[in-house]
Amino acid sequence: MKNSFSELKLDELLAKRDELRKKYFDLRFQLVVGHVENPLEKRNLRRQIARVETRITEHRNAGETASAVVAAAPARGSKARADKPKAVKAATTVARGAK
Repeated sequence: MKNSFSELKLDELLAKRDELRKKYFDLRFQLVVGHVENPLEKRNLRRQIARVETRITEHRNAGETASAVVAAAPARGSKARADKPKAVKAATTVARGAK
């Protein structure tokens, strides 16, 4: 990928996001004024910001998932699956017929 952010840590990603947002803001201002050399740069910056946001979300979800997996693991010897509620088909049939 052109601008891979996979090797950056969370703090670096947050700083990079702020930097890219500032560049995007400045570029939007320059577009209104009319002094832009490359108008496609706006699209590229938007996509880079999205890539950084995705990596930030992945970092945050990876931390939550790791702690959730440890907490949700069943103890040995206990029932692995929870009892599912029974269907209430009979009750709905009676209720429909009682109109």
